[in-house]
Amino acid sequence: MVASVALAGAVPASAAPGDGSAYGVKVDVKLLGLDAVKAGPLAEAKTSGPTTNSLAKANLTGVLTAGAINTEAKRDDNSGAVTAKASTADVGLPLLKGALGDVGIKVVEATCTATQKGVQGATNLVGANFGSAGAVDATPAPNTQIKVGLGTVNVATIILNEQIKNPDGSLTVNAIHVKLLGDALTPLGSGDVIVSSATCGPAGLPVPLASGAGLWIGLGLLGAVAIPVGIRVVRNRRPATTA
Repeated sequence: MVASVALAGAVPASAAPGDGSAYGVKVDVKLLGLDAVKAGPLAEAKTSGPTTNSLAKANLTGVLTAGAINTEAKRDDNSGAVTAKASTADVGLPLLKGALGDVGIKVVEATCTATQKGVQGATNLVGANFGSAGAVDATPAPNTQIKVGLGTVNVATIILNEQIKNPDGSLTVNAIHVKLLGDALTPLGSGDVIVSSATCGPAGLPVPLASGAGLWIGLGLLGAVAIPVGIRVVRNRRPATTA
């Protein structure tokens, strides 16, 4: 019975550790009078592999320019924690030049962390210039919005530190999300541009007893319990044999 209890404690947990992912740029737009532009996710990393990724630069004519992209998505099996991070350097958005003037950010970073306590994310913008839209915080509050207009027409919304709680319990952080609000016949057009995105969570369970070091500990405890029980049984039988 004691041996059965020890084995029951060694059964692996049924839930797998949480997942995470990150990418630098994703574009899907249809601009006025131009062909559709689709790209990405660029330099995508996943906890299932590759856990890190990078890209030297990206240039989508008339839409976006970017320098180095670095991403990572990692899982700590010992604690179940998941971290994801995307960093994109020297970002330009010529897409918005007609409405805002020159738009550029030296570094756009999104991070997401999932632990047993919960999931949280953040955005960091270094050297951000959004033209006529004015100054923005380096660490904008979740879902900060900037309305973009051409004359009296609202043509786009820029969402900074967009945080989306997904049905599976994970969190997606898009550092910059440009949403074009029209269609292919209205100023600018329609579609989405996302710069630096990280998704993680919920956290997985810590490493189960029946894997890695936990397996050897479990077997050691089982042996320590089983050996004395076996000795006791032998000792109880010997007098009966002698008699």
